[in-house]
Amino acid sequence: MSAIADVARLAGVSKSTASRALSGHGYVSQETRTRVEAAAARIGYVVSSNASSLVTGRTRNVGVVIPFITRWFFSQVLEGIESSLIAAGYDLTLYRLSEDETQRRRIFDYFLVRKRVDAVIAVGIELSPHEVTMLHSLGKPIVGIGGAVDGISTVSIDDVETARRATEHLLSLGHTRIVHLGGDPEEQMDFRVHSQRLAGVIQAMEASGITDGMHFQPATFSIPGGYEAALPLLADPRSRPTAIVAGCDEIAIGVIIAARQLGIQIPSQLSVIGIDGHDLAEMFALTTLEQFPSQQGTRAVELVMERMSDAADSPARALTMPVRLTVRRSTTAPPAQPNR
Repeated sequence: MSAIADVARLAGVSKSTASRALSGHGYVSQETRTRVEAAAARIGYVVSSNASSLVTGRTRNVGVVIPFITRWFFSQVLEGIESSLIAAGYDLTLYRLSEDETQRRRIFDYFLVRKRVDAVIAVGIELSPHEVTMLHSLGKPIVGIGGAVDGISTVSIDDVETARRATEHLLSLGHTRIVHLGGDPEEQMDFRVHSQRLAGVIQAMEASGITDGMHFQPATFSIPGGYEAALPLLADPRSRPTAIVAGCDEIAIGVIIAARQLGIQIPSQLSVIGIDGHDLAEMFALTTLEQFPSQQGTRAVELVMERMSDAADSPARALTMPVRLTVRRSTTAPPAQPNR
């Protein structure tokens, strides 16, 4: 294996100069840096991350704690985190958090302490006071995605406001018989997304003077979950709503599939709106509030890098990311005569 001495000899510089040029720490002229990098590339020399960390105190590795990997929102966030870390020259160590309390405790009490990381990004996880304490004990920058945490910089959307806007879109079209298909508030491990989106729907309805026209039905945050919840809801034309606010785009897509199976026309007989900006939303002509999860991941990495810079002692920041209403063909005015 080629050594730093070989790089230095080929570039015509000392070992210390070659080391500074390749590590990025310490001054060397741009001409010398270019010559050393070319010499390293010529003989295939790669800087040892272990050796570099001994000099700089940095591992150039960020730990990411996430509850799901295959679900669309989380995979998009992870994509944004990964691409931004790679661009910054950092590695990523991924920890998938299950609902098992023992496994969760081991991650926070053991693995994040044992594995040397420069920072931690927690995605969609509502941290307990103990977990916050354990993360702070690392003495490393921490950023959360999904909601506010005391003493930790966070990136999130306003879930109440987002659901309220989705409902207001349906109300503006003339709908009053609206059902919210969302996650069960009793079954959430993150930042109360389910209950906050339900609260936003209720706020919009009550602000319009509708106190008895909104119903809630829980659904799993998935396409099959939306399909299974929608079938019994839409089966009886006498009680069928004219519009549905879905807790996420995947639920909304499941609703559209169920409606098609039942012969219900979208949107002339049923309007459907989602939240997310899912990759499949355009294919299903779904009106949605886009929340750009990949950008949330990118912004979280930017916060991490800021916290690792000279501004590391600055106060924690809670950033609210924008959402965008994208209107497609899944929403329109209610039928002239309601379903009978």
